[in-house]
Amino acid sequence: MPRLLVIHHSPTASLRALTTRVLDGARHPDLAEVEVVERAALDFATGAAGADDLLAADGYVLGTTANFGYMSGALKHVFDSTFLTIGGALDASGAGDPGASGGTQGRPFGLYVHGRYDTTGAVRSVLAITGALGWKQGFQVLEAMGDVTADDEASAYELGGTIAALLLG
Repeated sequence: MPRLLVIHHSPTASLRALTTRVLDGARHPDLAEVEVVERAALDFATGAAGADDLLAADGYVLGTTANFGYMSGALKHVFDSTFLTIGGALDASGAGDPGASGGTQGRPFGLYVHGRYDTTGAVRSVLAITGALGWKQGFQVLEAMGDVTADDEASAYELGGTIAALLLG
């Protein structure tokens, strides 16, 4: 059974609303053959989750706040603590090596980001790391600004459902 891992940092009502809709979409009855596993990004800091969770998944949906022009510290910790173990590699300059052929390369992922003023840096930082892991973007990035709208929630539902459907081939 294919496994979708949803990793999120949802400290606000806005992020919780988007995460709920992502999970609802991924758990649509037509996608019952996909196992959906939810992990709070902070689970990686407490030891409740780790690199094995990422290695066991066939695809990923990542959710984060945009904090000071970057992804949340919790999501950054997920990558910091698992990058080399899950197949990321660095080039001679110390940057992510997109040519790495690691254990999770080629797996589909989706990303949703919520910010009050700007999400650009958060999106860029996540895409740089997922690129260095060789993950393949399976849905457009959902960037929600300010109050979460019904359209944002609908996009979150579609995001979760699309990435789950990709795992069914």
